[in-house]
Amino acid sequence: MSDFLPYLQIVQIIISIALIAVILVQAKGQGGLGGIFGGEGGVYRTRRGVEKTLFNVTIGLAVAFFFISIAAVLIA
Repeated sequence: MSDFLPYLQIVQIIISIALIAVILVQAKGQGGLGGIFGGEGGVYRTRRGVEKTLFNVTIGLAVAFFFISIAAVLIA
């Protein structure tokens, strides 16, 4: 069963790089550091188009990373 561990680790690395890239793309569109700390002024906006897709991809990658990490710990 531990034969799968190197493959899980490779998948973890790939998912983590993709997750970092998607998060950085999202943060770039929010106005720099002011947007990170809530400098938007409290205006509520809905996510549409590419922004919504990136948000959903981020959630999917985070969930996949979580489950693969748990599987790697259980196998090791």
